[in-house]
Formats: sequence, C-alpha cells, structure tokens
Amino acid sequence: MDYSQKIDEIMQKMQRVLPHKRFVHSIGVGYFAASVAMAYGKNSEKAMLAGLLHDCAKCLSEKEILKQCMDNKIPVTELEQQQPFLLHGKLGAWHAKHKYGIKDKKILNAIEFHINGKPAMCFLEKCIYLADYLELGRKHPTEPSLDALRQLAFQDLDLTVYYVAKNTVSYLEDGGMPDGVKMDLSSVATLNYYEQLLKERGTSI
Repeated sequence: MDYSQKIDEIMQKMQRVLPHKRFVHSIGVGYFAASVAMAYGKNSEKAMLAGLLHDCAKCLSEKEILKQCMDNKIPVTELEQQQPFLLHGKLGAWHAKHKYGIKDKKILNAIEFHINGKPAMCFLEKCIYLADYLELGRKHPTEPSLDALRQLAFQDLDLTVYYVAKNTVSYLEDGGMPDGVKMDLSSVATLNYYEQLLKERGTSI
C-alpha cells in the first residue's frame, strides 16, 4: 500500500464527513502518533493513518452506532448496549476496513482499542491510545501535567500508558460517569496490567 497517498485520500474524506472540531482532533491525533512512532523508529505513516481514522465512527448518533454494530454483526456487550458511545472504536475499525480500505490488522486494532486500551498492547495500539489523550488540542482540567506526559511519551511508552490509564480510572471513579451508569472495566484492566508490568521491570511509580 502507498501509505502517503492513502493518508492524503483519507484526510480529504475525513474533512468532508467529520464535524470540524472532530476533524481537527483527528489530525492532531494522527500527527502526535506519527511523531511518537518516528521517535521509536516505527512506521510513522501507519500511526498517522490510525490516528486519522480512530474516531471515524464517533460522529454518528449512539442509536446509529448501535444499529450499525448489530447490522454488521459486531459483538456488543451488555454494557456497550447501555452505553453505545463505547462502541465507536469497534465500529470505527469496521468502517476503516470496509469504507476506507484499510486491511492492516494492527491499524484496525489500534482504532478498536483506543478508547480504554487493553492489557499487553502492541506499539501502535499504545501509540493511538496515548495520542487520543495527549494530542496538543486536548485540555483536561483535572490533569495539570499534560505537557510532562507528552514529553514522557517520547521516552517511556509503557509508563505513559500507566499514568494515562490511572488518570482515566480516577476521573471515572470520581464522578466522571453519569448516575447509575457502570464503568467499563477495560480501563481498569489496562491500568492493572501496566502497573504490574512496571513493577516487574523495577520502575518506580
């Protein structure tokens, strides 16, 4: 695949179909992910593509997201049925494959798992998970150390994943979820895995 041509093609499509704010965010994720990939000697064009497409299904209504998942036999958990916004990663991966011609499994997985992460992520999965949280347009009122985390992403990917997962879980536990809505435990599983990984390698956290 000519990745540079595909990036141009998808960027033009994204600009037409995404709301402006979502498009700007997607561009930001793509460039941040590509920069991190270059820093680690990885394929920056794959990272750019995954970043551009990570939210390609998020502009749909929750009703439409759930309907498309059902229509295309995408597995839906009970929690996802109650909170269809959690499905935009799974549906985004489906759109990336069937509407944008992306066949690379690592790119598709990075799109699918960018919301909550997962244990034992590959480089590209970690890259998009972090870029979604850290791209320069992001502002987290409860996170005063974003610039420090952005710098850390270029030095220690696993440690940065741990801090982002920790911040995400803390936010959700401290009232980030609507009343009566359960938290998706995928973020907790991500946090626990990377906490254990860092302990095993002797990293102070």
